[in-house]
Amino acid sequence: MYQIKEHLILGFHGCDEETCQKLINSPNEFHFNKNPYDWLGHGMYFWENDLQRAYQWALEKHQQGKIKQPAVLGAFIASGHCCDFLNLKYTEKLAAYYREMKDQSVKLPCNEDVKSDSYKDKLLRNLDCSVIEYMHEQIGIIQKIEKQNFGFSLTPSFDTVRCVFPEGAPAFPGAAIKLKSHIQICVRNPKSILAFFRPRLELPLHLAA
Repeated sequence: MYQIKEHLILGFHGCDEETCQKLINSPNEFHFNKNPYDWLGHGMYFWENDLQRAYQWALEKHQQGKIKQPAVLGAFIASGHCCDFLNLKYTEKLAAYYREMKDQSVKLPCNEDVKSDSYKDKLLRNLDCSVIEYMHEQIGIIQKIEKQNFGFSLTPSFDTVRCVFPEGAPAFPGAAIKLKSHIQICVRNPKSILAFFRPRLELPLHLAA
């Protein structure tokens, strides 16, 4: 019962201006990522309570030529049944699914570095994504069996997945705190997003587009 989070989360999604406008004007749309390297599996990603980090990400993608005009989309998120990897229950559960995959002799990918990342933060999380998606698949199988046996499912799906990530350079020499550390929330259930909004950007001048 302690895993159901009742409070709302403010999430910020770095994206192209066109995507931002589309979701503001058509809030029932859902931008679902299915990249094999997504850090928390498939879904729509938000920086939790970090507008500046979301804009910084969008600006970096713009500089790489991947988006035309950097923008940030805000969202009110009801995290609901959350697979929160800041909670021991879920990190242990994920480790068990990893062992299950290994026992089945499943060929597992590896997390990989990006050449441009001098801090070697394994930005391509192929392994993590694979294990998390396996977890969701197994939950789906259990639900199907329960429905066949009982006519309904006792096992809930996860609405959201959440984790903290240390990333980037040390905040100062010798520090364990990283400049790009953040909390991400991956929304799998579109109903968890109660509303999109256009946030007010109050950024340092060096981050202005």
